[in-house]
Amino acid sequence: MQVGVATAGFQIEGGYNGPGQPANNWATWERTGRVERSGVAIRFWDEPEALLDRAAALGCTSFRLSMEWARCEPAEGRVDDAAIERYRSILAMCHDRGLTPLVSLHHFTHPAWLGDDFWLDLRAPERFAGWVARAIDAVGDLCGDWVTINEPNVLALHSYVTGMFPPGRRLATGHAIRSLDHLVAAHALAYAAIKERQPASKVATNTYAFTAYELDRLIVDLLLHRSRGVTRRQLRGFLEERRREWYRTFPALHARERIVRHYTRSALPLEQVFPRALAAIEAGVERPLDAIQVDYYDPITSNHLRLPGHRTAGGRNWLPGRMLWDDPPDPSGLTRYCRAAAEPGLPMQIVENGLCNRVTAERSHQRSDGWTRPRYLAEHVAALRNAETTGVPITGYWHWTLADNYEWGSYEPRFGIFGVDRSDPQRPRLLETDAMGDDAAAAFRSVLAEVAR
Repeated sequence: MQVGVATAGFQIEGGYNGPGQPANNWATWERTGRVERSGVAIRFWDEPEALLDRAAALGCTSFRLSMEWARCEPAEGRVDDAAIERYRSILAMCHDRGLTPLVSLHHFTHPAWLGDDFWLDLRAPERFAGWVARAIDAVGDLCGDWVTINEPNVLALHSYVTGMFPPGRRLATGHAIRSLDHLVAAHALAYAAIKERQPASKVATNTYAFTAYELDRLIVDLLLHRSRGVTRRQLRGFLEERRREWYRTFPALHARERIVRHYTRSALPLEQVFPRALAAIEAGVERPLDAIQVDYYDPITSNHLRLPGHRTAGGRNWLPGRMLWDDPPDPSGLTRYCRAAAEPGLPMQIVENGLCNRVTAERSHQRSDGWTRPRYLAEHVAALRNAETTGVPITGYWHWTLADNYEWGSYEPRFGIFGVDRSDPQRPRLLETDAMGDDAAAAFRSVLAEVAR
């Protein structure tokens, strides 16, 4: 099993959206003060060795990172050769430390020149596939493991339903469906572009684990239907049966969950399944996935909704959703989810899984439920072992994340095995403990040693 940590370029590199810097689709929100500026992040672009050394010292055998389109093509048609060369050097550093790179080619960001509504554009899937082809041509000799698009379900949801990501629209269900259609099509086209250049490569897209079928497994079933011998005429019935199977595994346990499932079913009627995605899937290879990749935090969809004014670490939350540091851990749920999401003939990889706590003005808040990262790591990796004993072929685990980073508009959520002192935001300093003061690194080393046995 590959074991490692997961990161994303915009969250760790630094050097985006300022004067003279590459701009991505978060630039307007940063410049107008709608979100906290990302700034130097944790300086991975300038000092990658520091983080890679820590990952290697933990006993990791893999390192997940992203290759950022906005940095490599900062203006339309203008490729930054120096940025490409820098990514090549970072990938070489991974290999020098015994870390097999797992590279994401889109992790929630795209170049600002494509516009905030890029994923609504009919040309978006082909334009993304063109970027992927250039990236593989540039660094493919240094990497053979790829994530095309990180969490396409969350990207569509937060862009057009919750409003948490640019362009920040809320309950724009039609736009959410259209963007997800284009995202799935983009994956299928990108898969074909990579395989044309690297037939032996391993390519997938990771979904955020949800119990609402339409927000999660629907994507995988669309991508795999041809390899299951399902024709276009049979597709609706196939998806309906898969939905029923999913809900038999994850029954709605309370009224709030039933309401969410009713809404998602109404918003994403299976008889109107994504046309661009289907066209791209049917024009390509029979099975455009080499692994089932999962990001597991809290899959109970309705748990992410809360009434404004509820208590949270450091005060009250006046937003209509739950904060990341209130996600309830459920290790046994991870075992159950892996069993339910497993697909015959495909390995499973957990490419994100982690625990959050809150830090405000460099004051760390303990979690209200008392969970710590050492406990979280031990129990979640044990849950993967339990899944393996029942026949789930788990081939990789990447913890989110190595060090506290920029969590999509804020530095308050902290997920790192290593905490970061940001009292001087221009010179963030990595700590030896995590943000709650625990020796998460020692716990992770112990977990990885157990996995290696």
